[in-house]
Formats: sequence, structure tokens, C-alpha cells
Amino acid sequence: MPETENHWESPSVPLPPPSLVSSRRSLGSPTNRRFEWLLWVMLLWVFAIFARLVWLQILHHDELLRMAQQQQRKTIQIQATRGTIFDRTGQPLAKSLPAESICVNPVKIPDVGVASELLGRVLNMDRKKLYERIATARRRSSGFLWVKRKVSSEEAASVRSLKLDWVEFREDSRRFYPRGSMASHMVGSLGMVDDGSSSDDKEHGTSGIEASLEEDLSGRPGTALVYTDVRQNAYDSLITREPQRGADITLTIDPNLQFMAERELDKAMASSGAKTGSIVAIDPYTGELLAVANAPRFDPNLPPGPREPSSARSDLAISTPYEPGSVFKIVTLAAALETTKYTPQSVVFCYNGTFKFRGRVIHDTHSYGALTMADVLAKSSNIGAIQFGLAVGEKNLYEYVRKFGFGAKTGIELPGESSGLLHPVKDWGSGSIASISFGHEISTTALQLAMAGAVIANGGMLVKPQIVLARRAPGGEMVQIPHEPPQRAIKPETAILLRQMMEGVVLHGTGKEATLKGYTSAGKTGSAQIYDFKTKTYTHTYNSSFLGFAPVANPQIVVAVTLNGTSNGTQGYGGVVAAPVFREVTTAALRMLDVPKDLPDSLLNSAVTPGSRPASSVTPPPVQAGVASPMTSGGDAPRLAANLAIPGESTNGSSLDRRPFLAPPSSASGPKVADFRGMTLRAVLEEAAEQGLPVEVSGEGIARSQDPPPGSKLPPNGQVRVQFGR
Repeated sequence: MPETENHWESPSVPLPPPSLVSSRRSLGSPTNRRFEWLLWVMLLWVFAIFARLVWLQILHHDELLRMAQQQQRKTIQIQATRGTIFDRTGQPLAKSLPAESICVNPVKIPDVGVASELLGRVLNMDRKKLYERIATARRRSSGFLWVKRKVSSEEAASVRSLKLDWVEFREDSRRFYPRGSMASHMVGSLGMVDDGSSSDDKEHGTSGIEASLEEDLSGRPGTALVYTDVRQNAYDSLITREPQRGADITLTIDPNLQFMAERELDKAMASSGAKTGSIVAIDPYTGELLAVANAPRFDPNLPPGPREPSSARSDLAISTPYEPGSVFKIVTLAAALETTKYTPQSVVFCYNGTFKFRGRVIHDTHSYGALTMADVLAKSSNIGAIQFGLAVGEKNLYEYVRKFGFGAKTGIELPGESSGLLHPVKDWGSGSIASISFGHEISTTALQLAMAGAVIANGGMLVKPQIVLARRAPGGEMVQIPHEPPQRAIKPETAILLRQMMEGVVLHGTGKEATLKGYTSAGKTGSAQIYDFKTKTYTHTYNSSFLGFAPVANPQIVVAVTLNGTSNGTQGYGGVVAAPVFREVTTAALRMLDVPKDLPDSLLNSAVTPGSRPASSVTPPPVQAGVASPMTSGGDAPRLAANLAIPGESTNGSSLDRRPFLAPPSSASGPKVADFRGMTLRAVLEEAAEQGLPVEVSGEGIARSQDPPPGSKLPPNGQVRVQFGR
């Protein structure tokens, strides 16, 4: 039997193919692991991008949108057209004209040196300074810089011809002053707010009306949205608010009188050697400034030049006070007339020209003995003025100085006004009352002096000066600015007495050069020695002035002339250099205002030499004999009748009128009415004054009718109404 082997046999299992075995072995290789990591990284990258999109588009959408708009969209201002400034005749003194300004994007400039060279040569600018400006803006990464504002058409054409893509032209406007330097201190000028590194740079008024009425004249700027690309190039814009034009302003300045005042001031400056000067001409009833001339002047069309005097752009008439000198004696005498028993005929002793007072020696220009108050003013006696000042006393004198408006700003609509200098009584020295009595130890502006003259001219009312006559809002009508109510400063009868005495200054006193042809005039001279604060002594240079008005019976114009720093000795006194200026300016003003001549017809065609004309209807009566001591009186001042029409004061005391001053009646017993028909105005006033008849006049020319009729009795408190006609 065959032998059988014992062995175990495995079950029959099929073997995998060789390729599968090879693939399974490769799964654990380094290549596969890198592939897996790459897949995970890609998944994470996709997730990060998705998360970032969620962060940008959902979580921070609003903030990022705002930031994008800030980069691509800018809000810029559109400057409004500035309002026009007119004179009282409607002619422009300042207006805006279209212009172009040039700016650059410093970031886009390829070569700062080449850019500054090109633009500096074409625009006539300092190339080194322009280079520094552009380089500084470039370091700040600023995308805007003004190169030159308000260029000429030739300059704009030259820059355009260069075809520089980093240069931009902006529509602008330039301020133009058609009259040049005329009334430049009243009108003012413009200047820039900052250094020009912003497109919103704005011009603003730097002086005069341009500055004081900046808000009215500048209007309201508009706004616009400007869209830019990544290179800050504008490709679209949208106006969001239209600009509103500034208001138009009409000034009280009369251009013809202003021209005359400036011309005469220049002549006086040249002849007297004065360093500066001013002329102020005003309407005494309204306070309107008809002319304000200053020397030196400036042209507001031009920037300040290296040779321009430092005082050229200072409004001397309102900002530079000075010692008025003898002009101020009118205040001292006004106080004496109202607080003592002195009258124009009262006589004081002037110590033969030398007066010792509290350790001081005060001199007059002449050795005067006894003088009436009227002659103290006419001959300008310092010692006589001191006698009246001592009688008034410190407290009363101070109060009357303030009543005339000194020591306080007038409130004129102009910047930089000075209040002058007036110390309170407690700060006065032992000799201050003497000095102030004749215009020392006090300083005033030319405007304050003119307003004080108006007090006497209009019947005792202190009015507020006015430079703005009317205003017109955009699209509206020209609206006249109302006058502010005046304040009573002195009594009307005091004003009349002062007029009488001031006329004496012109007739036979220091102001003979102020005589007018065909008109009566009154005034006061002033020659104050200039004090040197370094040496603490008075020099031989003077502040020479003249304050006056005309006609005397019914003043229509007040003119104050000041010349500072005259150095020709007595030839630099106010009566010599300032009074002739008053004469020329006042004569021109009366002619321009069409004021009837008030001298008798027989004198109108004859030559009138200084001091030769007759006195007006308000000439003071003859001097009474007798000498009064400084502390006694020579009689009582005459009073006005209760029914007297006072110019500058209506029945309710709230407004001014133009009725003339009239002589007060001598009695109330019903005098017989004279026949005024066929007489001139002057003849009527003289006849009425002689007979003591109060009259009210109207019209011009020759007296045609009257009421009550000639020969009738004037009832108590009545007056004669006289109608004039051509």
C-alpha cells in the first residue's frame, strides 16, 4: 500500500495584481504627504480669502466705504463774488473781476527744480522761494499748492503753452479799485488768510470797509463735490450748494470833494514839510463823512512795496491821536459859558504874556493884557484860556470834554479807531487843568475834532459819524442806513455864542486865511508843539490844525484839517498852513452842495482878502467897557426864545433838520413886523436881528412873501415866516 504523507494545505485565495500592490506601497511616500499639505494650505487660503471678504464687505463695509470716498471724493468751497463798494454818487470804489489762479499737485511733479525754474520764469516769481514751497508740500505728501493767485491773462497763456499735466487752472476773482489810491483808507484792501497750501484759501478784508464789513461783502461760499482718480486727477464734479453773492455797500464819500481834499492836502504837505496829514469833512446834522483824506496814501490794487512808508496804510484820521493845541479852547470856553457867569464880553487879565502857575511859566505869543473871552479865542491866548479853565474847575472841564466826544471812540464803522487820550480827574497833575485848557495833556483824532466842530455847527448836538450810507442785499433793493439819534452836548444858545466867537477868529484873529469868497465862515486854529518822550521836552515841530464850518448862520459843512510835524517855525502854525486848506476844501464843498452864498450881493463880485469881509448875522455885540477878574462875570449870556427853531433838534428831540439858526428876540411885547420882501437871506437875517424879530425862512433867492404881513404886530411867542424864491 502506498505511503501517504500528512501535510496542511491553505485555502485557495487569489493574489492581488502587482500594480495594486505597488500603489498601496506608494501611499506612505513623502510625495503624497506633500500633496496632502498643499491641499490643506489651499483650503486654508480659500478660507482666509473668504473671511477677509466677509470682514471687508460685511463687518467693515461702511467704514471702508467712507475712507474710499475720502480718497476719491473731495468737498471744496466755491468762493462767492464779493460785493461792490460804491461812493454816494453810485460810482464803484471797489469791485470784483473774473480772474484765474494757478495751482499744482506737488506729488505729481517729476522734478521740483525744473518745475520751480519754469514757473518762476514765466510768472516772474522768486524761484528759490517757489522751490522751497513746492518741496515742503511734497514732503508733506500734499496734493495741492497755490502757485500764484489772480494771474494776468498773459501769464495764464504762457503757463498753458508749457502743457504741464501737473498744473491746474482755477476760476477766481480779483478785487479791482477803479479810483486807485483815492479814499483808499476808507475803502481798505484785501489779503490772504493763510499760506496758500489749501484750495480753500480765502481773501479777506485787511483794512477799511473791506475789513469792518467783511461778513456782508464776502457773501456765503458754495460747496462742490469733486471726484478724482488714483492720481488725484478730477474727472467729475457736482455743486451741492450755490454760492451767495456779497452785499453791495454805498459809502457817504463824495468823490469830487474827496479828490479836492486829497489834492489840497498834498499841496499843504509839500509846502509845510509835514510828515503826515488828514482832512475830515462832514455833514454837521447827519454825521455823514463827505471826505476823509490821509497822507501818505496807498494804492490797494498793489501789494505793500519796500519803499512804501509805514504810515501809508494807517487811517490817520481815526487811528492816530495827537495833541490838538489851541483848537481845544472851544471846549474850555463852552464849559465857561455854561458853568460860570462869563459871557463873550467878559474880560480877563492875561498877565502881559507871561503867567506863573503852580511852578510852571506859561507864555503867549504876544504880550496881551486885558482881553475879552471873544478875543481870547480870536487871538488864541493860552493864558486867557487858563483863566476860564480855572473858573470852570477840573470836574466840570472833564465833563464837558467828554460831552464833546473826546476820550471815547465815536463808533464809526471802520477798524482801528482810537479813543484818544483823556485821563480821569484823579490822575491829573497839579498843572493839568492849565494844560488841558489850551489843548495839551490830551490827544484827539481828526475825526473826534470834526465831530466836536459839528456840535457847535448844528446847535449843540453830538452826532455819530457815519461812513455807510446804504446797503443792498443780493437780489434786493438798496436800503439807506438810518442815522442814530444825536445826544445833547451843550445848550443851543451856547452853540450860537461859540459860532459868533469862532467867526471872530476868521475876521480879526489867527484864522484870517480861512476867509471864504461869497460865504461867511468860522473856525479855530491850533498849533501844538510836539512832545519828545525821549528828551521829555517840547520840540520846535508842530501839530498844526484848523477846525471850521460855513456858512456861519446855517452851517452846511464842517472841515477839520490836521498837519502833523510841520517844521517851519511860525510858518508852520495852523493859521498859516491849515487854514488855507480849509478855505479851498470848504469853498469847493459849498459849491458842490449848491449852498447859496450868504454875503451881500455887492461883495460877491469883488475880491475878498483875508479878514476883510463883514461879519455874519451872528456877529457878537460890541465889547462892553470894564475889566472883570478871572472869577467874576461881565454879564449874563442872552437866551434864545422858547419858540426858536433849533437846527439839529426837532419837536420830539429825535432827529435833525436843516433850518437855520436865527437871532433871539429882544422882547416879547409884540414888535412891529418889518417888510422883508425883495431882500436877500442875509439882509433878512440882519434886519430881523436888529429889530429882535424871530424869523423862519424857506426856499432860496429873494424874499417873495411873508407872514405876518409888513406893519402888523407880532403876537407873543410868534415868528415871521419868510418865503424865498428865484
